[in-house]
Amino acid sequence: MTEAEQQQLIDDHFLSDKPVLPLLLASGMARDWLDAHGIWHNDNKTFLVWVNEEDHLRVISMQKGGNMKKVFTRFCTGLTQIETLFKFKNCEFMWNPHLGYILTCPSNLGTGLQAVSCPTWEVLKRLRLQKRGTGGVDTAAVGGIFDVSNADRPGFSEVELVQTVVDGVRLLIEMEQRLKQGQAVDDLMPART
Repeated sequence: MTEAEQQQLIDDHFLSDKPVLPLLLASGMARDWLDAHGIWHNDNKTFLVWVNEEDHLRVISMQKGGNMKKVFTRFCTGLTQIETLFKFKNCEFMWNPHLGYILTCPSNLGTGLQAVSCPTWEVLKRLRLQKRGTGGVDTAAVGGIFDVSNADRPGFSEVELVQTVVDGVRLLIEMEQRLKQGQAVDDLMPART
């Protein structure tokens, strides 16, 4: 990969840049940068596999338009193909009956799944969602757009986590439509948990 191709992937948020956060640096995550670090993606860049970014392997399925079912189906199909290849090589993902899948980042224990949608902040907390910049954790929003993802990971199934995002985004869209029409949204506000 040329430096220009690498920079374009970083600019498009498909490839992470060298870690700069003190916690990541102290843990040795930048020790072998950029060696032993990479990306594979399909032609449409809707299915990506990051190697040795924050986790040893990060599988990403995404697309614009909000069709979470299509994104999740692509994710499951791709992950099944990766697991089949691993088994052929006598390898498997680390899994524990109590903790679920074991990943490098403790916040991803369990399923490791993070479902993300991109709409437009007490509301998110009540929906068990979180926001971050469009470039990932600790990045700024670009053009007033945030990524919205599930706040929970351990203790929930992949289907539950995706459904949390789908239901939350559906509610956010309904609230936004009402607000554009000058209507109140108090009756749509989720209860405090």
